Amino acid sequence: MNGLELSAGCELSLPSCADGGLLLSTKAPQVSAVRVQLEMQSLWRQFDQLGTEMIVTKSGRRMFPTFQVRISGMDASAEYVLLMDFIPVDDKRYRYAFHSSSWLVAGRADVAAPSRMHFHPDSPAPGAQWMKQTVSFDTLKLTNNLLDDNGHMILNSMHRYQPRFHVVYVDPAPNSHLHAYKNFSSFSFPETKFMAVTAYQNHRITQLKIASNPFAKGFRTTDSQTWEGNGGPLTVYCPPEGRAEQPPKPAQQSSCGSNTSTKQKSPAPALVEQCELFHHEDDFVGLTMERKDGNSLLTPSSFLYCGVFQ
Repeated sequence: MNGLELSAGCELSLPSCADGGLLLSTKAPQVSAVRVQLEMQSLWRQFDQLGTEMIVTKSGRRMFPTFQVRISGMDASAEYVLLMDFIPVDDKRYRYAFHSSSWLVAGRADVAAPSRMHFHPDSPAPGAQWMKQTVSFDTLKLTNNLLDDNGHMILNSMHRYQPRFHVVYVDPAPNSHLHAYKNFSSFSFPETKFMAVTAYQNHRITQLKIASNPFAKGFRTTDSQTWEGNGGPLTVYCPPEGRAEQPPKPAQQSSCGSNTSTKQKSPAPALVEQCELFHHEDDFVGLTMERKDGNSLLTPSSFLYCGVFQ
């Protein structure tokens, strides 16, 4: 492919030309010096070592860790658009083997979902604005709904993805479309790869998300002393998303109803939050605490089970 053909291809599909070979040396000065640093890199690496998982739902789920970057090297007065997309890491579909706590290839990948770009809501903005603070994509949501019309990123469950970050210089020249490939620069961070899932598979990922998310501090530990009068730990039963099933019946159990004595501090609200952490669609920074009535946390009776195991 010669330079002219590659140039034409970049105009049609800007992100796919991030590795344009010799054309990288012809980037516009407004983007050639741009440098991007991933925020919370150590946390991303902790997840990556375990095999990062991100929940996808029909109505969309936010990512945790949130994709955040620090940018330098921009032209302070030039306008830039920031955007993200997600590309498959390979052409495989996976399944999780619980006996070995590992992901195994389950076959060929499903048909790729329509490619989408997520524009940062502050775009376009001057370089000075982008560089003065951390750029966060905390409004980005992931979905497995192929018919989604909310602009969420459509991903296939049980497939691996690599997030990509793009910086696009808004060239005011009237013929800027003729050299569009010069006006952008793309960045990806290997530690941000993840497996799209509808429910967490690796329990260590679940534990790390609870431990590291500041909005989960209310249920990072299960302290039996917080429920006075009981000698055993509390147990939460959270069925897989989209599956209606009754919880198992232990030998001894205690109700989580509203008729608790004044001496007992009901753990229901915290436990509801813990269950909803993984199974409701609307969340905040990857954790779910949905309020169905706008005031209090509610959940079906079959969704929450509180028991005392001796």
